Amino acid sequence: MFPKDFVWGVASSAYQVEGTDAKDGRGKNIWDEFARSGRVYEHQTAEVCCDHMHRYREDFALMRMLGIKNYRFSISWSRILPEGTGKVNEKAVQMYRDMILCMKENGIRPFITLFHWEFPYELFKKGGWLNDEVVQWFGEYAKVVAENFSDLCSDFITINEPQCAIGLGHLNGVHAPGMKYSIPETFQMAHNLMKAHGQAVINLRKYAKQKIRVGYAPTCGVAYPATESADDIAAAKKVYFGFENPMDNWTWNVAWFSDPVFLGEYPKEGLEKFADYLPEITEEDMQLIHQPLDFMGQNIYNGYMIRCGADGDPEYVDRAPGTAKTGTGWPVTPEALYYGIRFLTERYRLPLYITENGMSDLDNISADGQVHDRERITFLDAYLGAVQRAINEGMPVIGYFLWTFLDNFEWAEGYKERFGLVYVDYTTQRRIAKDSAYWYREVMRMNGENLSCNQPYKQILFMEPVFTHNIWGGTKLREEYGYSIEGDDIGECWGIAAHPNGTCTIADGAYKEKKLSDLWEEHRELFGNTQGKVFPLLIKIIDAKADLSIQVHPDDTYAAEHEKGSLGKMECWYILDCEPDSKLVIGHNAKTHEELEDMVHNGRWSELIREVPVKKGDFIQIDPGTVHAIKGGITILETQQNSDITYRVYDYDRLSNGKPRQLHIQQSLDVIKVPAAPLSECMIKTGEAEANKLQKLIECKYYQVFHMKVEGQAEFEQEYPFLIVSVVEGNGLLNHTSVKKGDHFILPYDYGKVEIEGNLEFVASTVSTK
Repeated sequence: MFPKDFVWGVASSAYQVEGTDAKDGRGKNIWDEFARSGRVYEHQTAEVCCDHMHRYREDFALMRMLGIKNYRFSISWSRILPEGTGKVNEKAVQMYRDMILCMKENGIRPFITLFHWEFPYELFKKGGWLNDEVVQWFGEYAKVVAENFSDLCSDFITINEPQCAIGLGHLNGVHAPGMKYSIPETFQMAHNLMKAHGQAVINLRKYAKQKIRVGYAPTCGVAYPATESADDIAAAKKVYFGFENPMDNWTWNVAWFSDPVFLGEYPKEGLEKFADYLPEITEEDMQLIHQPLDFMGQNIYNGYMIRCGADGDPEYVDRAPGTAKTGTGWPVTPEALYYGIRFLTERYRLPLYITENGMSDLDNISADGQVHDRERITFLDAYLGAVQRAINEGMPVIGYFLWTFLDNFEWAEGYKERFGLVYVDYTTQRRIAKDSAYWYREVMRMNGENLSCNQPYKQILFMEPVFTHNIWGGTKLREEYGYSIEGDDIGECWGIAAHPNGTCTIADGAYKEKKLSDLWEEHRELFGNTQGKVFPLLIKIIDAKADLSIQVHPDDTYAAEHEKGSLGKMECWYILDCEPDSKLVIGHNAKTHEELEDMVHNGRWSELIREVPVKKGDFIQIDPGTVHAIKGGITILETQQNSDITYRVYDYDRLSNGKPRQLHIQQSLDVIKVPAAPLSECMIKTGEAEANKLQKLIECKYYQVFHMKVEGQAEFEQEYPFLIVSVVEGNGLLNHTSVKKGDHFILPYDYGKVEIEGNLEFVASTVSTK
């Protein structure tokens, strides 16, 4: 859950929603000229846009109905001051005051941004950000804002995304004013911009009519680590605050635009790299820039993956093919929001608002007249889950402003991109609340409780198995089950394992590449909060090309005393495949312990062991103390306690690396039960399975095991603490996800209804309720 005072809201900017009016007295800004020159997508302009300046009463009423209580918006500098300085446009003042009053009538708290890229055209003609006088120009504008709106608003942000204003507009020229200045000129502009920020902070506080809160809202893509190892995290953090970008894209960094504002100095690495391009920087400049702030903002949309290379230097990691992207082609990387929050709050030590985050989608009106933007909901759910994680770990993130409320004019992309919670028909100006708007309303109302991260995990936990090579192993695991593992001696596939000798990793999803053993420790809720130090079960497929050794396992008491506190081992076998007339060793023929010792010590193996005919589909329970062995030509699925304690009684005098394998005669004699349990207690003949029914094969002290054969369609309820599933034949769809022979996965606690279609067979298991 989010803190009770967490600020949920939406964000926008003046030029992107307001539109124009020939009678309103607004002066031109650089975007008017940029659009007029035809450099916006399809020669589009913002002359009408969302017509918010005439429709804000309707829009704020819609905000109220959609549960929005906080609104970050910008004021247009050239609307307030048509020449950029001098005479104030009173019509604009009245419009904005009425806007704010209307917000308040609808229960909406205003957050004013002074500059969201709408630089007055008349000041641009005088040099714009390159003119040192811009510091005073912006300071004057801040004074006018404070004098006219601080009685109604107490939250102010000076500048939005300076990286874009300077880099996209003046270095690369893809945004207004569409110029390509020299690199030294852009450094002068950036320095002037930050001084202007400082002067604005001073004037906002000086002329405010009440106590106000002031912040700053830069941006940047986030370097996030490939794994959660300390080395990868350190490498990502180094890149995030570093200066690896080429000079023709130098503005796209965090530290240069944030360190002076929040820490009072330019970063040393930047000063060294940029030395040949820098303007004069005085102590007075730094004092001006480094004004006390109440909070920091950051706009975060996506990031890029970094790992620590073998030489200790950071390496960029390519995104996997098919990685999710938004409608604008930006990568979907919720990790960026968590690590952005983490890295920023560690470095700057201020409360943080996420002042923008959202996604462009390919929204269309459906036949029912509604806009069903499921992809946006999925995106926001994941990103807000990252914010929740940051909050859970104590990071001071205090608010989140979703970009954006209305579909709007997306700068050089015009109306190609739709970021809004509300669909805007630009021809009729009709507003249609998208599905995401209603979803976000519930998120705000429930303070995040309904986010997936705060609900039982509903995704399938697919596993990457672990394999072993054994002298008796074969090739079926590769040839018949499709596992990518080399060798002609592949004995075991540990399909579900969290054991020191081998632990599976999660193949995909939210916990991708996490070890099952770590998941057990850190997210016990996935397993119904089942008790125990270790994950309780271990699932194997065993391919016996040759006979396995004659074995026996101890119980928990014996293992705890003689095997350094280990668990004992109870297991069961489901026969996946076998040759005609196959047999297994199950039990022995000794009637007394003395007879057992004589048979073992004198090698009377043919008299001792009890061989039992088996066929495909048979199920065998192996209790501790039961002599047993898998014979060559048999493939089984084994469900067992999470232990690997095995005592070899006999190994057919085979050699491994030229030497006999170790036997455990005394331990075996200690634990073998005499007489052996009758076959009726061990063998469960499954016979012809009833289709489309989850059938319980056994429930003992440690586990329950089930079998299901699906023909067509079937369903059941996952009502256990967790359910391990191993697909042993065929393929199909399980809750819309493709599954096939050889897949091993876990359906977590409270997974709910399981719907399957196809032709497949699986064995499932969970902990016992006994």
